[in-house]
Amino acid sequence: MTAASLNAFTRRLRKPIGHLAALLGCVLCMPVALADIEPFVVRDIRIEGLQRIEEGTVYNYLPVNPGDRVDQQRIEEALLAVYETGIFRDVELRRDGDVLIVAVLERPSIAEFTITGNEDIETEELTDSLKRVGLKRGGTFDRSVLEDVTGYLTDQYYSRGKYGVGIETEVEELDGNTVSIAIDIDEGQRARIRQINIVGNQSFSDEAILDDFELKTPNWLSFFRKDDRYARETLAGDREKLRQFYMDRGFADFEIASTQVAISPDKKDIYITVNVSEGERYTISDVKLAGDLIVPETELNSLVLVKPGQTFSLELLTQTTELMGFRLGEEGYAFAQIEPIPDIDRESKEVGVTFYIEPGNRVYVRRINFSGTVDTNDEVYRREMRQFEGAYLNNRAVERSEQRIRRLPFVEEVEVETTPVAGSPDLVDVDVNVTEGVDGQFGGGVGFSESQGIILNGNFVHANFLGSGERVQADINSGRFATLYSLSHTDPYRTPNEISRTVEFSYRDIAQFTSGASDFSTETLNARLQYGYPITEVQTLSFGLKWTEADLLTSNFSSFQSVQWVSSNGDSFAEALGPSLAVFGTSFSSYELLANWTYDSRNRVLFADRGSRHQITVSTTGPGSEVEYYAVGYDLRKYWPIVGDWTLALNAELAFADDFNDTTDIPPFQNFFAGGPDTVRGFRENHLGPVDSLGNPYGGNLKVASQLELLIPTPEKLGNSTRFSLFYDIGNVFSTGDTTFFDRRGDPIDYEFDYDELKHSAGIAAEWVAPIGLFKFSFAIPLNDYEGDSRTFPDEVERFQFSVGGAF
Repeated sequence: MTAASLNAFTRRLRKPIGHLAALLGCVLCMPVALADIEPFVVRDIRIEGLQRIEEGTVYNYLPVNPGDRVDQQRIEEALLAVYETGIFRDVELRRDGDVLIVAVLERPSIAEFTITGNEDIETEELTDSLKRVGLKRGGTFDRSVLEDVTGYLTDQYYSRGKYGVGIETEVEELDGNTVSIAIDIDEGQRARIRQINIVGNQSFSDEAILDDFELKTPNWLSFFRKDDRYARETLAGDREKLRQFYMDRGFADFEIASTQVAISPDKKDIYITVNVSEGERYTISDVKLAGDLIVPETELNSLVLVKPGQTFSLELLTQTTELMGFRLGEEGYAFAQIEPIPDIDRESKEVGVTFYIEPGNRVYVRRINFSGTVDTNDEVYRREMRQFEGAYLNNRAVERSEQRIRRLPFVEEVEVETTPVAGSPDLVDVDVNVTEGVDGQFGGGVGFSESQGIILNGNFVHANFLGSGERVQADINSGRFATLYSLSHTDPYRTPNEISRTVEFSYRDIAQFTSGASDFSTETLNARLQYGYPITEVQTLSFGLKWTEADLLTSNFSSFQSVQWVSSNGDSFAEALGPSLAVFGTSFSSYELLANWTYDSRNRVLFADRGSRHQITVSTTGPGSEVEYYAVGYDLRKYWPIVGDWTLALNAELAFADDFNDTTDIPPFQNFFAGGPDTVRGFRENHLGPVDSLGNPYGGNLKVASQLELLIPTPEKLGNSTRFSLFYDIGNVFSTGDTTFFDRRGDPIDYEFDYDELKHSAGIAAEWVAPIGLFKFSFAIPLNDYEGDSRTFPDEVERFQFSVGGAF
């Protein structure tokens, strides 16, 4: 472009004076050419210089068509329009008779694009970010954009405290007007915080203030927490914490005057200085309510956390605002505005607070939408909703609905959002997004042993059978001397008013006496029917009936305890099968009346970290039972959030059973056992407590067990499927009934409850939800295991233990 034409061009551009600087800058920097052209009518347009770009692309951007009359101004505008596409690095417009020639030189395209040397920022994250600034494979290469990229990457690393970052770019020209771009990043070391100074603080020490800061000077935990690494965003958060610190302690005029961040010459050390102006400390003079209160004033006053005479606290004002907003939300005023208006009297150093309430319109729910469901019927989730379509929006009902859905055993996560309906300010949709997790487990196998022969086993548990929300479990184990079949079905909504029903059948035949593997054999047939009745949102009562038909068989080679029970209870018999073998047996029927009370406020069934679950169980045999006994139990699971995402969890179990009338003790197969993953880890499963005359675990009628766990924070992407914990376990089983036990020397021994006999262990555990069930791993150190002596049997120790199942 000639100097004259450039001057003429810029003179015309002065008309829209607001665009002068931008357009003039474009013209001065763009390599375009334009000859002086007298006005003419364009009969044809010819494009020259294209390699990859289609002619149609140029025509789309060119504001001139054949038949148009053009002058110098229109030509200049056309040239600018084509150049500003960014596709071309040179554009020339010239005239050949009545033909307008557009000659272009295309910018090269990016054929290859690589980033190396980055560790702190993922390559995918960098690639996505650079796409937004125009640098991507297949895109058009503009060297000025590459310079912008260098600055952008530098800023990204600066914000992460890496001030020594070095970025080198290399552009290699390839065939076909393409280039290869390589970006090599030398991240350098992250700058460490050497000092944080608070200037102007008089009421609080630096230590008290900095205790709330996320940024720290190097300490012994910095290697794990990485809290001595400077980041701009973290400092901004700490500034807000500093403001909150003072405002919560009465300093209503507190200000942060300035913040300086200094870097050492070697760019390895950071020095932070925060200058503050504390102001005066204020107290509350009075509290008032104003506006449209909607709910009774006395009820709102009960939610006010700030009282006259108290030290001014911004946190209490915020909490009061949230409580009032939630209360109004229960009445359908979901978008109510509550504003605490302070009236500061600087002379008396007092603050009067008026909570001004603007409820807005009452909001109703138009529709409840579910998304994310894969195999589950819509009704399964809809019946858990406490918020209904057509009703006004109730914050508490929405919150409770979310909790109920989250507690379904096949739900991994749930998010509930309210979306305003366009054009209807008093309507919202409730959108429920469900992430479904593992809803069942299945396992099976075939084995062989010399004593048992071929062994078939299988297990199927599904908490959401056929998408109905119903639970089905089936077990089978079949060998020469052991057979087990069981089937159970639970319908949580047997009736529309949430009455649940459980039906269970099982058959067990353990012919261990025949195989010589243990001390007695059992054959039992069970049937159970139980109904659950909801009392409140978190409480349930259930009642049921269980029928048992049992046959027990022992011999003179069996333990004294099993022979004693078989000979004294039920329809017993004795028979000699040879000169050295005598058989003792019994059979009986029993009917058990069952009752449970459950309180469950956990935020989810699997991997809960909030709330608690209490369960009291009572069972007793009824009239017509040939063996009479009862059992009571209490089970507790409770979670306490402590610091951050750390949670303390307690699992505790207390169970007791006893006989009555003519029965001498509870049936051996009803005994409680302890030891293993679910009671006291580190001790062999079911091997604690009373031991029979053959040295085998016999179980007891009193069980005491507790597991205290410190739940370790887990990365968010693993939080719903994996859990790690440090634990301390304590427990054992005891015998308070009429069964007689002996030590190794044959002398009677007492297994009554004794605190000193409680077994202790500590260790680390992990749980993982897999498609086939819940895997539990633990490594425990028994703290008081007993090695045994000439009189007593030793404890059997298993430091590493593993189990699968039980998640549903």
